[in-house]
Amino acid sequence: MKTALIGAAVSLGLMASASTAGAQELDPLTLQLKWVTQGQFAGYYVAKDKGYYEEAGLDVTIKPGGPDIAPEQVIAGGGADVIVDWMPAALAAREKGLALVNIAQPFEKSGMELTCLKESGIESPENFKGKTLGVWFSGNEYPFLSWMSKLGLSTEGGDEGVTVIKQGFNVDPLLQKQADCISTMTYNEYWQVIDAGIPEEDLIVFKYDDQGVATLEDGLYVLEESLEDPEMVDKLARFVKASMRGWEYAAENPDEAAEIVLDNDMTGAQTEQHQQRMVREINKLVGDSDGTLDTSAAETTVDVLMSGGSDPVITKEPEGAWVSTVTDKMKEM
Repeated sequence: MKTALIGAAVSLGLMASASTAGAQELDPLTLQLKWVTQGQFAGYYVAKDKGYYEEAGLDVTIKPGGPDIAPEQVIAGGGADVIVDWMPAALAAREKGLALVNIAQPFEKSGMELTCLKESGIESPENFKGKTLGVWFSGNEYPFLSWMSKLGLSTEGGDEGVTVIKQGFNVDPLLQKQADCISTMTYNEYWQVIDAGIPEEDLIVFKYDDQGVATLEDGLYVLEESLEDPEMVDKLARFVKASMRGWEYAAENPDEAAEIVLDNDMTGAQTEQHQQRMVREINKLVGDSDGTLDTSAAETTVDVLMSGGSDPVITKEPEGAWVSTVTDKMKEM
């Protein structure tokens, strides 16, 4: 009996060692999200939950973001290998010296919009004069500022300009009528307004896409130095391919994808209905993307950011701000 127990212990020990060795074979990679755990990032959570990363030889850690977390600062401090970021924020950081590079672009379209109360008398952007508009900051204000510059509207207030209030990541300024319009995303805050009891017919919405000032959102960025290492490029290519596989699954199974997101939300603040709706709206922005960046869309983003009049978001066209190295390698796999 004693011999049998010893044999079993040795066997279990060998199995544990093999398991540990197997785990060590997975390449670690840390992804920093731009915001909290929600349907906006469903593809990454699905890829992890379904084992797509593991099949690609990766041990991926997904770090949620939040109002006090700037992805650019996280990667600069070594806290992430890849970040999800909007191109305006990434290019602004690059011009200031942080060498961020777009390696893939899962989102084909922008979800940003300005949602206004019809009772404010706003029927078109020309009616913004003299109005109060809620705007997100921390890098999210760049497309808005470019839009106002294009319209020739000062953001310093007055009858010939607009009054800008710094909007929290909620819809309170519109509900409390502190603002005539607020910033919303097609997949999130717009529906919060609806859920708060304001019917769609009482709203007028201006999508940045329709106004010619849309900029690229939710791209994948790394530090330039990462691309100097062939092994890292290979790892990133495997990551992007597995992530896009996750997005494809989310498009085909939105309710299940929403459930996976909820399972990863440690705050318990999200509701099933909201996340299911968010995943469906997000899928519209991802579209048929395979992760490859549309360089014409990137160039449009640059044009929008440089059209800021006397105070443009970026002052010169960036060089090396996006590469196809990773997605090219991904397609060879």
